[in-house]
Amino acid sequence: MIKVVEVKQRQEGQVSRYVVGELKLSAGDYVIIESDRGLDYGQVLSAEEILLDPAVAQEPTRKIVRLASKGDIEKIERNAQKTKEIMKTCNKKIEEHKLDMKLIDAELSFDCSKIVFYFTAEERVDFRELVKDLAKIFKARIELKQVGVRDEAKMFGGFGQCGGELCCARFLKDFEPVTIKMAKDQSLPLNPTKISGVCGRLMCCLAYEHRNYKESARGLPRLGQRMKTKEGTGKVVDVNYLKRMAVVELEDGRQLKIDYNKERK
Repeated sequence: MIKVVEVKQRQEGQVSRYVVGELKLSAGDYVIIESDRGLDYGQVLSAEEILLDPAVAQEPTRKIVRLASKGDIEKIERNAQKTKEIMKTCNKKIEEHKLDMKLIDAELSFDCSKIVFYFTAEERVDFRELVKDLAKIFKARIELKQVGVRDEAKMFGGFGQCGGELCCARFLKDFEPVTIKMAKDQSLPLNPTKISGVCGRLMCCLAYEHRNYKESARGLPRLGQRMKTKEGTGKVVDVNYLKRMAVVELEDGRQLKIDYNKERK
C-alpha cells in the first residue's frame, strides 16, 4: 500500500494524487512535485492521507519530492510576478495575429520550462502560429488551454448571492452538470437573476445541494398538491424542505401550518 494526498498543481492546475513517502504534511503546504518535464510545485489540499494499492490504482501516482523551502516559495512568488509581463507579451502577440480570443491567466512552472496560458473564445481558435512565436520568445514549452465562463469565474474568484466566497474558487474540484430541474426540485424561483452565478450559468450549489433537498423532501407533499387535513381539504401553497414544514390553504381561505417533524413523532 502507498500513502497519497491530493495536491493542486500550480495555481490553476489539475488536482491529482501524489505519493507522500515519509513527509509530514498539512493542508495548504506548498510542495515540490514530479511533473511531465522535471519539477513543478503544488499545494496540498488535504492533509488526510489515502492508502492505495498500486496494483489497482486508477491513476498513475507521482511523488512529492520535498516540502517547499523558503527559497522555493520565493521562487514561486518571483515566477508569479514574471507571469504579469508574460501575459502582456502574449496579449500583444494575440493582437498581432488578429485572434478572436481573450487571455484570462498564465502560469509559469517551477523550473520555468513550461508556460500555460488560459483563454476564452466564442469559437475554435487556430493558435499554432501564436504558440510558435511564444516558444521563440520565452524559450519554454507553451500550452494554451481554452476554458469556459465557469472556469473564468473560478480563476478570478468573487462572492455569490449568499455573500460567501464563490464555491468554485473556494473548494469545488470539478464542475458538475446543473439543470433547471434541480432549481424546481428545491422550489426556487425560476428567475435567471436569482439562480445564476456571477459566471451567468446556473449556480453550482444547486447541484451539490440537490441530494440533500431530495432527501429532505421525502414524506412531504408537493407544492400545489391537494390534500386532506384535520381541519379540512386544501391546497399546498408552501413547502420548507429543510424545516420539514408545509402550508396548506383550506377551502375557506385559512392557512394551516403542518410540522412534519411532529407528524412523524
